Amino acid sequence: MELLEVIKSLSNETRLNILKWLKDPYAHFPKEELSEEALELGVCVSDIAKKAGMSVPTVSDYLKTMAVANILIATRRGQWTYYKRNEQLLQELAMHIKNVL
Repeated sequence: MELLEVIKSLSNETRLNILKWLKDPYAHFPKEELSEEALELGVCVSDIAKKAGMSVPTVSDYLKTMAVANILIATRRGQWTYYKRNEQLLQELAMHIKNVL
């Protein structure tokens, strides 16, 4: 884990909100917009952009930044890209903050 990359990728209120929303997609996104595989794949970029009230390109850049830092996992299906949290990395981050910082 590159700690500085992870922290930089979270240094934006919208990115933090996205991380919160993806923790429980069914609580934050309309069920009819989630695919049956939402827990496996994650949430579509367009649905995240709609929830954020921002353009798809802007949200897509945010999501890519978080994926590069390995906080999110991207899965491409056809023309759609889905994102979900990387729970393992988030647990490592929490332990690192607790034990080292």
